[in-house]
Amino acid sequence: MLLAIDIGNTNIVLGIFQEKKLIHHWKIQTEKEKTSDEYGVTLLNLFSLSGPEKTAIESVVISSVVPPLTPIFEDLSKSLFRVKPVVVGPGLKTGMPILYENPLEVGADRVVAAVAAYEKHGGPCIVVDFGTATTFDAVSSVGEYLGGAIAPGIQISAEALYLKTAKLPRIEIKKPKKAIGRTTVTSMQSGLYFGYVGLVSKIIEELKGELGEETTVISTGGFAAQVSHEITAIDAHEPNLILEGLRILHERIRT
Repeated sequence: MLLAIDIGNTNIVLGIFQEKKLIHHWKIQTEKEKTSDEYGVTLLNLFSLSGPEKTAIESVVISSVVPPLTPIFEDLSKSLFRVKPVVVGPGLKTGMPILYENPLEVGADRVVAAVAAYEKHGGPCIVVDFGTATTFDAVSSVGEYLGGAIAPGIQISAEALYLKTAKLPRIEIKKPKKAIGRTTVTSMQSGLYFGYVGLVSKIIEELKGELGEETTVISTGGFAAQVSHEITAIDAHEPNLILEGLRILHERIRT
């Protein structure tokens, strides 16, 4: 079995694959202050509650955008599963040319998602990842990573309103019943929700203008399920896209 670990700024997503089938997956909060021992206890609890025996894990692959946590999970892979993990990063054989001016600047999660999207949907394609930041990644018709766009995630935008104003509250992000808010909270929800839909729709429109109208648009990430249906340009929602990409990359490395 393969354990795939995606370490993000807000959450860490873990998935267990039996060959190509995702049989278990979990999401835990990213906490940079946690020690290796504390994360080890969390992983063992997850396995004991709903996973296989830890001895069933034969391989581990890691994608991380939180550098302090990368060595912690590398150590956990070795201590808990007796496996040296594959870490997505410079020099790893992805099978996808990176056409960024400086390829080292591209986050591992963006590359992994792009690989999975092209493998599953072909190209050209765009991946919209609704995470801490909202990222847009463009892949050419021949499978080249072209670049994309990065915008603040909707949670960051909401938090900025709360922190940078004197009277605006912290709110739950959800679609309001009407665009014209009659309270401060519903006014904020309207601006955030519909503004976010507009932001994503416009960026997709601009990217498709450069890639071509036949471009497939795939959404993923924590907020995608809540908002994807509002954006007509999105063709498919893939909640486990990065885990699938980690599996695909691991297979490529082994062959």
